[in-house]
Amino acid sequence: MFHPLSLYIGLRYTRARRRNHFISFISGISMVGIALGIVALIVVLSVMNGFHKEIQQRILSMASHATLSDPFGGGLDDWRPLLEQVRAHPDVVGAAPFVEVQGMLANGSRVSGAMVRGILPREEDQVAELRRDMIGGSVDDLVDGEFNIVLGRDLAGYLGVAPGDKVTVVTPQVSATPAGVMPRLKRFTVSGVFSVGMADYDRNAAFIHMRDGARLLGLGDNVSGVRLKLTDMWAAPRLVREIAYDLGGAYRVVDWTQVHSNFFSALAMEKRMMSIILFLIVAVAAFNIVSTLVMVVTDKQSDIAVLRTLGASPARVMGVFMVQGTAIGLIGTLVGVVAGVVLALNVEPVVAWIEGVFGVHFLDPSIYYISALPSDVQLVDVLRVGGAAFAMSVLATLYPAWRAARTDPAEALRYE
Repeated sequence: MFHPLSLYIGLRYTRARRRNHFISFISGISMVGIALGIVALIVVLSVMNGFHKEIQQRILSMASHATLSDPFGGGLDDWRPLLEQVRAHPDVVGAAPFVEVQGMLANGSRVSGAMVRGILPREEDQVAELRRDMIGGSVDDLVDGEFNIVLGRDLAGYLGVAPGDKVTVVTPQVSATPAGVMPRLKRFTVSGVFSVGMADYDRNAAFIHMRDGARLLGLGDNVSGVRLKLTDMWAAPRLVREIAYDLGGAYRVVDWTQVHSNFFSALAMEKRMMSIILFLIVAVAAFNIVSTLVMVVTDKQSDIAVLRTLGASPARVMGVFMVQGTAIGLIGTLVGVVAGVVLALNVEPVVAWIEGVFGVHFLDPSIYYISALPSDVQLVDVLRVGGAAFAMSVLATLYPAWRAARTDPAEALRYE
């Protein structure tokens, strides 16, 4: 005889043509529901991963992986030997000095706040991708003493300037003049425009040559800090601690996860809440198995009684219906995982086809900087979704199987 008996009978019940077609229909709905829930969850998580990855890349194309600065908020006067020291570290890919100030940019009656950063163009290439994001002019136009400035696209649009126009940079530092204390200001020539695709930079950032910035801020030969690019951006918290230890704790070291912690925490919370919401779809489909098995148990009362009279233990009877419900959940899970991964890997052409057929735009390029749906399928998400769905399916079999195991043979066969 086929062993184990519970597996044989449970699989036979799953394959058999039941007299009650409604039960078969409910079983099919349970499988389809589990599969659709898993597909939706995998696709949504993959798209969210793609968005997060895209946003992180855009942020880190301008922001450094880590920054060294004076712990007391002043400038660094020993930045040249510091550069050589950190560049010798095996986990540092590049390093560049900078000066930075929150100032105001003015063109006529139009005034806007902005983060003004002074850079050395060639050095900046080691830690950021400003050169790649230029849509007008060149980073190399930032020459010492010429007082040129590169603006974000949205900032230039708000000020109404283009390459060749003049803007006035006003800083919080003050100078004593015969007319009294006045803020420091300087006329700069717009030499270029960049576009990162992030409003934080395109609307609020401007770049000048580091020497021009030092003159404007009265820093002399000092700089505000040193920006670092690391071998592994995801290991930045650990690497910056090692670098700070190697430097003897003489500098304030901040990595990108600290600078943008609120933003990335919000993204992580959004993904977590979306996962919970979509898991409810899978849970509803999984617990349809309960109603399916309850009806099967009711329909098979006489069969259960015969098995009991032939010596089947309650545990073996319970195993029969657990196998049947688990088979339903396993089929739905496998179909959902395969379909979800395939759709997630091809979500961009699928969305493009839908847009072409129906003439709609899910991400209007005139509104959103990202005009296509990026997708990043991660194995851990697929395994987590599939495992959770299958586990819920197994749990859903316990109550109906327990009821079957409690069937009284004499009572079930009384009217047979």
